[in-house]
Amino acid sequence: MSPVALPTHHAVVLHGSKDLRYEERTLWPPQQGQAQVAVVATGLCGSDLHYYMHGRNGDFVVQQPLVLGHEAGGIVTAVGPGVKNLVPGQRVAIEAGIMCNNCSFCAKGRYNLCKNMRFCSSAKTFPHSDGTLQDRMNHPAHVLHPLPDNCSFEQAALAEPLSVLLHAARRAGLAPSTSSTVLVFGVGAIGLLACALAKSYGASRVVAIDINKARLDFALEQGFAQQVYCLPMADKAKTTDDQLRRAKETISTALSEFDMPDGFDVVFECTGAEPCIQMSIHAAITGGTVMLVGMGSRNVTLPLSAAATREVDVHGSFRYANTYPDALALLAAGRLPGIEKIISHRFPLSESARAFELMARGRDDDGRMVLKVMVGGQ
Repeated sequence: MSPVALPTHHAVVLHGSKDLRYEERTLWPPQQGQAQVAVVATGLCGSDLHYYMHGRNGDFVVQQPLVLGHEAGGIVTAVGPGVKNLVPGQRVAIEAGIMCNNCSFCAKGRYNLCKNMRFCSSAKTFPHSDGTLQDRMNHPAHVLHPLPDNCSFEQAALAEPLSVLLHAARRAGLAPSTSSTVLVFGVGAIGLLACALAKSYGASRVVAIDINKARLDFALEQGFAQQVYCLPMADKAKTTDDQLRRAKETISTALSEFDMPDGFDVVFECTGAEPCIQMSIHAAITGGTVMLVGMGSRNVTLPLSAAATREVDVHGSFRYANTYPDALALLAAGRLPGIEKIISHRFPLSESARAFELMARGRDDDGRMVLKVMVGGQ
């Protein structure tokens, strides 16, 4: 008697720098505690682009073929033994981090810091965990979140980067109805989401700074920010002292333009660029908060005395924990109006390599700016 052939599906697999292959793979049934999800939409992220371009993201080097993608939503197609909270046909958002639920950080509800965390599409752990750029994937049911009826699959994908900002906002003490003033450095997708979240929380003022005028114009025209400031291009500072002095002078000019000479209550630093991190210290009001959201420069010289003597709190923020229900509720309730406008381009799964090349260029053939790229069968 011949063995029964297992079904197959397609996945987009990274084998090395710019070596992305559309492959047919065996579709295995979900195991204990897992559900199988037909992935409908995946948003591409900066970390995905780093893996595509360089075969690594910082210190994390791809050591085996890896499926990228970790911002996604889809439909449950099957459930494994022991799964009680999901049924086939259910629409879900996929939380990509798989925590151990057995360490002190998980016990404290800070599972984003779990030392045994396995994160889909990350090469930090080996063997790597495949991401969402595939037709179907098996994933632990406890990190699959049911979608509200009026939440689209693309919104489900946006729940992941929105979660990054929800987590950062919690650490900054930014909450609904606090009427804080907010400054955002960087208006890529994450920065735009920071602006949108601050507005939804009732911030009395939301402004943005970037070096990219086109992005700033978009943020202003689409109502993400009330006012913007384009940083001037300058030669690289010769010394650290010159760099710190220039950062203070540059942000002082920007604060004058905003008519906020004393600074802002909360500053979201979403670029990871050293000059912006330095400026953020001076951009915060005395007693204010700087949230470091962007991942970029590994070692940064900071004007710490300016932070210490003015009691400016500088917080780090890494991924998120216990944010998905709130993120989906915000999206479903329409509390982030126009948020889908940050989705600038869409591609089918089979054209994922084109999607990454477009991200790398930053503009399409018609000159349109690239913000958030979605891949899948929308």
